[in-house]
Amino acid sequence: MPNNTIRGVAFASCYVYSPNGTGAESERSRVLRELIKAGETRFLFYYADRVRRELDANASLATFLGPSSVLVPVPGSAPSCADDCLIAERLAAAFIAEGLGKAMWRGVRRVCRVRKSATAPPGSRPTVAEHYASFSVERGVAAPGRIILVDDVVTKGRTLLAAATRLHEAFPTSDIRAFALLRTMGLGQKVDRLLAPCVGEIRWRAGDAFRTP
Repeated sequence: MPNNTIRGVAFASCYVYSPNGTGAESERSRVLRELIKAGETRFLFYYADRVRRELDANASLATFLGPSSVLVPVPGSAPSCADDCLIAERLAAAFIAEGLGKAMWRGVRRVCRVRKSATAPPGSRPTVAEHYASFSVERGVAAPGRIILVDDVVTKGRTLLAAATRLHEAFPTSDIRAFALLRTMGLGQKVDRLLAPCVGEIRWRAGDAFRTP
């Protein structure tokens, strides 16, 4: 990683997902994740509308998505635009349709493949440094005032931290933040309700990404 790595990136999220928590809401969260990963446009537009309503009632969330934000979809694990890349793009498009962004910019690209976190065994998921090395940022555009990285799901936040670092290098004066529709809870953690908006931060800790909450 470069010496000028940012200390962290602010992020927001609206829904929660429990990989193996017990109870009806935890089970519903797993269904929700599968629906999001399926990437159906109509479904993503429905949840974009739900996010807009949450922003209307939550001033802290409104500092992330809004008519002044440039939305940057997080690319998939490979240079070619795979399904996971398309989901982030569809979600960003749905947000813009709801007035939650002024434009979508596909300026962050993969230059080489990394392992997919969703299918990699524990302990072998890509590090922040590996994500960073796999990203490039398109140059030659005016620096946006506010850039919002958009992704469907955030777990530890390694991808978002690496992408934010690359963007900070290209646009050091821009306000760079991240939004994920769904955030993963800790192993065994039970979900009491799916809709649980939060504003937090993904920071460096012991050479890795650490997300709070």
